[in-house]
Amino acid sequence: MTDQAILVPWQDLHDFISRLFVGIGMPDDHAAQEADALMWANLRGVDSHGVARVPWYIANTKTGVMNPSPSIEVRVDTPAIAMIEADRAFGPIVTNMAADMAVEKAKEVGIGWILIRNHTHQGAMGPYVQRVSNQDMAGLMFACSQPNMAPYGARVAGLNNSPFALSVPAKRHPGLLLDMATSLVALGKVIVARDKGAEIPPEWGLDQNGNPTTNPSQLAALLPVAGPKGSGMALLFECMGSIMSANSLILPVLSGQVGQTEEAGSVGRMATHNQNSVIAAIDIARFIDIDQYKNEVDGLIDHIKALPKADGFDEITMPGERAQRCYDERVKTGIPLPSGTIEALRDAADSVGVEFIRGVQ
Repeated sequence: MTDQAILVPWQDLHDFISRLFVGIGMPDDHAAQEADALMWANLRGVDSHGVARVPWYIANTKTGVMNPSPSIEVRVDTPAIAMIEADRAFGPIVTNMAADMAVEKAKEVGIGWILIRNHTHQGAMGPYVQRVSNQDMAGLMFACSQPNMAPYGARVAGLNNSPFALSVPAKRHPGLLLDMATSLVALGKVIVARDKGAEIPPEWGLDQNGNPTTNPSQLAALLPVAGPKGSGMALLFECMGSIMSANSLILPVLSGQVGQTEEAGSVGRMATHNQNSVIAAIDIARFIDIDQYKNEVDGLIDHIKALPKADGFDEITMPGERAQRCYDERVKTGIPLPSGTIEALRDAADSVGVEFIRGVQ
């Protein structure tokens, strides 16, 4: 039985989230960036990566896992590449910095490839590659973390469901934006289902005994999208993002070098939360006139959308198009929050000592 969601104006929610993060020791500008990232997700219907994550963030801050006032350091810096030590920063803070650095390098030499090590949860990947493509560049990103997904053929978690995103600009149309996990669904969708009191499809993941489960509180390992394809991408992302940054996140867990949690409701063989990621910017104008490029992307979109529709489809949508429609609607009507999320956010506010969302009882 699912509950009814409460519609909350996004500005009020943004204000609350900002105050909450200031309350745990974030500088004002960092708190605003964190709230921006969460609003980006909720406004576009990606509720799995929105404010439902906040109570977990607060809990991780109190245990020292997530650092609200990090000492971020650029350790490698060449014309085309860089590596940033994040000091367990909240993901959006250091990733916005890395995206801007990638764009500046691409302006100078055609490409910027930035590796970020030792940061924490970034939320959705979309806002960062969109930050790049808004500068008339192609954006690419992927992230790595501890095991929460069963490799193809395995019954337990042994890879991370490493998300990745790609974005390019267009002219008449919104730019194309692909943002997806290497698992069939993102872990956040399991969290949202739990907060709603809903079951999950059995193909989403496995319980601690390696069997399919419909109970989101019992999920212990996600399953890869497209079987060996999602599994293979996740493996290579770990090699290019974590091992290359000298901050391996999978091998220490599988080899027993770090502790694991096996609690019901946790996702498998998880160590203390940590992430690495790569974000890149490519200067399109180095290859083709930028206006010609964007016009051709528009033309490609137009012609694909005009193709004959398969049975059961009344339109062909582009990557990011449905999310943009959701954004247009939620900006006007508000963001729906299930009662489980409301109560978790209320508890977080009480624990930090800040006023709750305006107008929400």
